[in-house]
Amino acid sequence: MAQHDELMHHIKCKPGDIGRYVILPGDPGRVEKIAAYLDNAHHVQTYREYTTWTGELEGEKVTVMSTGMGGPSTAIGVEELKMCGADTLIRVGTCGGIDPSLVPGTLIIPTGAIRKEGTGREYAPIEFPAVPNYDLVTALKAAADKLGYRSAMGVVECKDSYYGQHAPETMPTEDELLSKWKAWQRAGAVGSEMESATLYVVASVRRMRAATVLLLCRNIEREKATGLTDTDWETAHAIETAVEAIRMLIHQDRNKG
Repeated sequence: MAQHDELMHHIKCKPGDIGRYVILPGDPGRVEKIAAYLDNAHHVQTYREYTTWTGELEGEKVTVMSTGMGGPSTAIGVEELKMCGADTLIRVGTCGGIDPSLVPGTLIIPTGAIRKEGTGREYAPIEFPAVPNYDLVTALKAAADKLGYRSAMGVVECKDSYYGQHAPETMPTEDELLSKWKAWQRAGAVGSEMESATLYVVASVRRMRAATVLLLCRNIEREKATGLTDTDWETAHAIETAVEAIRMLIHQDRNKG
């Protein structure tokens, strides 16, 4: 824990600004939209990719902070949130599809993440798994079911290069990229994104709870298989699921004493 008046170098927040429970979108533009679900929400700070609002839910302080895109900025944000007193993190984001059976608009709740990113390797050897906190995962699934939102659970790929996925034929590493994508699909991975593996590894090392809920916005594999090109970019269901899960966790934590 940092000193009470110590301002974090990157997020520009200090202990007292941040709640124990934090919702983490990647996009700074999504923060205020999420904060609108909280009581007495107010803007705390905006610096670089980190926009921070804090409010209340069920009488508990809850923070919403953006992480930007990818592992490095996510790790920095998580480290400094920990120093400010946070211990429970739910990432809200979007992903592409790997499993061709999944329809855009489905909420993906990862049960693990493929460590194809680099940041986590500076925290733990690659053999250490990137897995979310069980209590948070079950709360997210319960929240989605309670709200009536379609969801799926499974492993997601986490990569550092967006265009390595979307334009592999332009990369000198084309053969490796395509081979691994085929392997993920055959092994049962459900989606692809950029932050969860780092989030899970850093949270584990720092003894924090973390999980993710993702909107499946486009599924190229489904498009190849069916010719259907529908997409879904509305994140409200993912946001509402995260907020409801935090609400459940607050009550669970109180009951635990």
